[in-house]
Amino acid sequence: MQILQTAIPDVLIIEPRVLGDARGYFFESFNKRAFARATGLDLDFVQDNHSHSIKGVLRGLHYQIKKPQGKLMRVVRGSVFDVVVDVRRSSSTFGQWVGAELSEDNRRQMWVPPGFAHGFLVTSDTADYLYKTTDYYAPEYECCIAWDDPAIGIQWPLDGAPVLSAKDQRGKPLVLAEVYE
Repeated sequence: MQILQTAIPDVLIIEPRVLGDARGYFFESFNKRAFARATGLDLDFVQDNHSHSIKGVLRGLHYQIKKPQGKLMRVVRGSVFDVVVDVRRSSSTFGQWVGAELSEDNRRQMWVPPGFAHGFLVTSDTADYLYKTTDYYAPEYECCIAWDDPAIGIQWPLDGAPVLSAKDQRGKPLVLAEVYE
């Protein structure tokens, strides 16, 4: 696997080693030992999630203020523009964002450690999005930052207005959101 650095050092893009021929391809989507060797992170994932969405759906920007989750994300069908925002007030990158395309074609994964808000926009007709988490979902601690907060300035590759859940429509600007110290 190859590890690609992003503008926020804690957020990583992982490119798996893909073995392919005329029959198709094979790759390990996760190997704890290889991941630890490549990243220096020895993680225990406790939950796997699968999200299926149609084009234009924007989910996020979500995080849990207590029981924070690290996430290892990938797309198995379609493509998304995946975004993370640093919500650790003591960080030198607080309020900054990183985005990357994750798709079935590039097979890239994104590692997002605890302390970041996360969201994605579906850019294909549909997308199946899988992610592993380092802690369990705790809705009582979930927070949502407005996807369009001008103070963050995410450059979403939108083609019209996004499709949002009621929860995401109520996202707060970063300046009003509960964040990590």
